[in-house]
Amino acid sequence: MASTTSPAAPVRSAWHDVPRFQVRRFAELAMADAPTLAEEILSEIRREYPHLPVVLDESGEPMALVGIRRAIEVFVQHLETSEGRLSVPPGVFQEFGRGEGLGGRSLDSLQAIYRMGVRLAWRRFAEIGQRVDIPPPAMYELVDAGYEYLDGLVDQSVRGYAEAAARQAGERLRLQRRLMELLLAEHHRGDPADALTERAARIGWSPLPEKVAVGVLLRPAREAVAPAVGQGVLLDMEYEQPRMVVPEPDAAGRPELLHRALSGWAGAIGPPVPLADAAKSLRWAEAAVRLMERRLLPAGEVLYCTEHTEALVLLQPEELIDDLAVRCLAPLEHCGPTHGRRLAETLLAWLETRGGAPEVAARLGVHPQTVRYRLRQIRELWGGEMDDPDRRFELELVLRAQRLKGALGEPRR
Repeated sequence: MASTTSPAAPVRSAWHDVPRFQVRRFAELAMADAPTLAEEILSEIRREYPHLPVVLDESGEPMALVGIRRAIEVFVQHLETSEGRLSVPPGVFQEFGRGEGLGGRSLDSLQAIYRMGVRLAWRRFAEIGQRVDIPPPAMYELVDAGYEYLDGLVDQSVRGYAEAAARQAGERLRLQRRLMELLLAEHHRGDPADALTERAARIGWSPLPEKVAVGVLLRPAREAVAPAVGQGVLLDMEYEQPRMVVPEPDAAGRPELLHRALSGWAGAIGPPVPLADAAKSLRWAEAAVRLMERRLLPAGEVLYCTEHTEALVLLQPEELIDDLAVRCLAPLEHCGPTHGRRLAETLLAWLETRGGAPEVAARLGVHPQTVRYRLRQIRELWGGEMDDPDRRFELELVLRAQRLKGALGEPRR
């Protein structure tokens, strides 16, 4: 025989079983007592929390008193009607949370205050319940309803707190962006020291650092979350390539912190410079990023310009170096690409070592006799220019640039 499942019996409410005349009498007494109860609760709160700010509404009445009284009245009205879900009075408790957020305080004390208010209200409601003979099970149910109501009040305050936090964060970002604009301006009008100090103080970026390094970042994805670079680092995510200003970049622990925070990001951090020269650090970081995008510097990581000085110096003035290369390497035009590259690598190894055939051979990984043969050819191609220090310097510049671009092989170390 097939089994059948009977529907679950509805949960009985002890409060709903209380005769209506008793409920109405309880609500009348509680509503009449609401103003006095609100004042007693506020008095106890002020005694326990004497430093709590007193905010007045337009009529000059404390907003806290208005909120407590309104919360009591809404709760009592719902007890009497039992219609729908108990809703929390909007506005006031949200404003309480907003005030805590704007004041830089946590919600812990506010929640403790709310719990105190519920306890005091329960004591008064218990006295009224005894006077009108409300059964104990119904009163216990009233306690549960009170704490559920408390959760709603806290939710309203959390919402206000979050709004305040978002507003403050937005304001701080705006002020931080203005500070960075002033800091990274190429040409300052007059002495910007006072303006920098004033703007920095407004976001807590003080004292002003003596040195900074400016970074330019490449997003790992268009919707990438801002890296957690720390409170002291200024970060502006509004740019297509976000910028950051790192105070005292050589301070103990700073490189390690940035390495962890920027995991998964790419970009470049310019050289440390005095605060007034921040724009110069930005220029080098931007130059490094351009070379990264051309695959002339390592991609996929955040690199430091100070570790890639040779590439930045030689590859930045590209037109000048290329023009110099055309003139300096003209003797190789008729040697063929493969043989010309080998001669160029041999010449660069000789310029860097200024040693004999064995030293150059070890650097290139070839036989010394091969090096001697190539060096004789090089002497024939360049002739007396090989003895001119200025020509040797220019040749080394253009050949190093060629190697950085990948046109020449790396030497053995």
